[in-house]
Amino acid sequence: MKVLYIDCSMGAAGDMLSAALFELLPKEEREAFVEKLNSRGIPGVKYVAEPAVKCGITGTHMSVLVNGEEEGCGCDHHHDHEHSHDHEHHHDHDHHEHEHEHSHEHSHEHDHEHHHDHEHEHEHSHEHGHSHHHSSMHDIEHIIGDHMKLPTSVALDVLAVYQEIAEAESHVHGQPVDQIHFHEVGSMDAVADITAVCLLMKKLAPDEVIVSPIHVGSGTVKCAHGILPVPAPATARILQGIPTYSADINGELCTPTGAALLKHFATGFGKQPMMKTSAIGYGMGKKDFPRANCVRVMIGETIDEEIPAPVTESAPAASFASNGEIIELSCNVDDMTGEAIGFAMDRLFEAGANEVFTVPCGMKKSRPGILLRVLCKPEDKEKFVKLLFKHTTTIGVRETQMQRYTLDRKIYEVDTSLGSVRVKISSGYGVTRKKVEYEDLARLAKEKGIPLSEAEEIIHKDLDV
Repeated sequence: MKVLYIDCSMGAAGDMLSAALFELLPKEEREAFVEKLNSRGIPGVKYVAEPAVKCGITGTHMSVLVNGEEEGCGCDHHHDHEHSHDHEHHHDHDHHEHEHEHSHEHSHEHDHEHHHDHEHEHEHSHEHGHSHHHSSMHDIEHIIGDHMKLPTSVALDVLAVYQEIAEAESHVHGQPVDQIHFHEVGSMDAVADITAVCLLMKKLAPDEVIVSPIHVGSGTVKCAHGILPVPAPATARILQGIPTYSADINGELCTPTGAALLKHFATGFGKQPMMKTSAIGYGMGKKDFPRANCVRVMIGETIDEEIPAPVTESAPAASFASNGEIIELSCNVDDMTGEAIGFAMDRLFEAGANEVFTVPCGMKKSRPGILLRVLCKPEDKEKFVKLLFKHTTTIGVRETQMQRYTLDRKIYEVDTSLGSVRVKISSGYGVTRKKVEYEDLARLAKEKGIPLSEAEEIIHKDLDV
């Protein structure tokens, strides 16, 4: 089994991840890959892969030039924080040494001096008249869908990463996702970093992606809203349930884009599995720290059939945060017709139940019966108890409190050779699933006069899913 291990002992950012994965390609393929990146049609963007050395180790820095300038330059992992407030972004500071991906998630009015106890290495002090892009999720979808020449599966991965960031921003700022405006993460350099990582992950095609516990750095960021702790709020939200730690490096090491990419592609978090390594890559930041400032990746084959369960001393790999409490209400009936049960289920769904389903069961006196189960939000419990008594013959309803874990879901409309279809992408916990909506498959099969299986085969081939 092919496994990719990502060492985040110095955090992670989009450009560092893309550079590290790029180094896993055979040397004879690298120049052609950069050319393909530059042909993808990202407006004004040019990728440049440059050699870089940190603490005597040679690796690659992936520069993204936007209209001839390295827009995300500076900030050591290039602060790609998507600080997305709705106000203007005035950088009045001299970034001298720190080089994150620079898409600050605090979209502060940036008359801040990033107090990481180290200076930024910005070659431009954002007073250079270079306007930042303030993009909504709709704008990002437009850029990816209309301007970029991407395989559909890669485009869906890029959108899923942005959706992860948007959900975090929505939670942090208390605004609906469709009202979130990405300031610098909407910039073309951030689009370029995410796109490069998604293309490289498709090309490398690992069966498993194991990520080390993530070093987030330490210290604070001072912005117009006050002093914020490291990791930044959106980063902390994205990393919820994932093993992280803070050590002796003063600065912001893990950026929101880096966190979202890791969360999207990881299948597990923990120590390096037992593997025979075939290639190693180093993606370099710009700032110099006492430690080599890089993301290291290794790819190879597992030695055993299974990857050893990745655990850390502080948190097991499977310790993900739940998405909240849900209530299961259930009752047994043995004196209702199938039609009557179907009618009751329809009423429960119409009332907003999360799920309604039946299970055959044996009851007293060997009578066949039906176990009817309803999943609902805790605040709706009383409403559904009343509906169960109203629409079934039961004389008792049971309640079970549960914790729920769900994938994030988003539906996109995509053009195919047969016509337009909706694709549902579900992602999270290291899993990404893409599914074409059945109603669209059936509609196109009828319109073209072909079997459903043939329509499905053609569309899946077009979408590369």
